[in-house]
Amino acid sequence: MKKLVYVAFLRGINVGGHHKVPMVDLKQTFKKMGLNPIKTVLNSGNILFEAANESTESLEKSVEVQLEKTFGFAVPVLIRSQESIRDIIASDPFRDIPIHKDIRLYVTFTKNPITVAIDLPKVADDGYFRVVEVGDKVVYSVLDVSKTKTTDAMETLGKTYDKNITTRNWNTLLKLV
Repeated sequence: MKKLVYVAFLRGINVGGHHKVPMVDLKQTFKKMGLNPIKTVLNSGNILFEAANESTESLEKSVEVQLEKTFGFAVPVLIRSQESIRDIIASDPFRDIPIHKDIRLYVTFTKNPITVAIDLPKVADDGYFRVVEVGDKVVYSVLDVSKTKTTDAMETLGKTYDKNITTRNWNTLLKLV
């Protein structure tokens, strides 16, 4: 059976000393599941692995169950094919954004289909954060850290869409392809 390359995004691990998941143990867990991890990217739960061609929803459920058994706490998992990440990069959703040292580009993945319609671009009252595009289970946003040092914007996204989301910096996605 043909194997595909997938990317697992783990939500809420190794943040502020909570939910510690050593990357060596994470790789071993994936290996025991037969998911042959290719590599972890950063320490925040980005794993490239190979698996048989199956639904990402099925993979998410099985990985979540195994991670909870292994580490003793729930770890929300969102999985995308590496090809879909390549498609996101190729679509260049931030092409019209002037980039400077204070601009952060973010991609938020949702577990469930997006059903909330918003007018784009959606800009925060103080202008520090804006959603520039919404796709299939993905939201593209820009944070200007010269106006704020906080990432409360992610909380706003959680309220707008739901809590089954995880956000990655654009540069992280570039590393994953």
